[in-house]
Amino acid sequence: MVFRHPAGDYAITAMYSVPDDAWHLELNSVAGQQPLATAIVPDEDPAREPTVCFYPNTGRTEVPYEVLRWFMHQVDEEIRSSRAWMCLRPELVEIIYQLRQEHMGVIDDDDFPQVLAGLRTTVPEEDLTAVLEAAFGRSSDDSTVNHA
Repeated sequence: MVFRHPAGDYAITAMYSVPDDAWHLELNSVAGQQPLATAIVPDEDPAREPTVCFYPNTGRTEVPYEVLRWFMHQVDEEIRSSRAWMCLRPELVEIIYQLRQEHMGVIDDDDFPQVLAGLRTTVPEEDLTAVLEAAFGRSSDDSTVNHA
């Protein structure tokens, strides 16, 4: 996925790295086709924090402040969307983390009722929707949540 800055001189390439379990957002100069910075946003492990890496080997590169703000805004949006569940209460984060590890974020329709029944014994009803959405993108009524 590529996002171009409105001025057109810079772009962000967003890609998911399976080995890293993280989103990578790379800020590039369109003219020089060179990477300037990469933000790494882990979305599976709450213990790993997002980071931004700069490329010192490219020499001195001036990036307009507005472009850097635009890049960081995109990084912030990615953090918000892919790590929102990590801001829940610690006990819910641990349950979600375990579910995501056990089921790899996907659960088939045959297994869902059993997992839901087990969650109802450990998760308060008012938190059940948040846990199911974060772990599987589903709601407690056995439907898929649309994140479009």
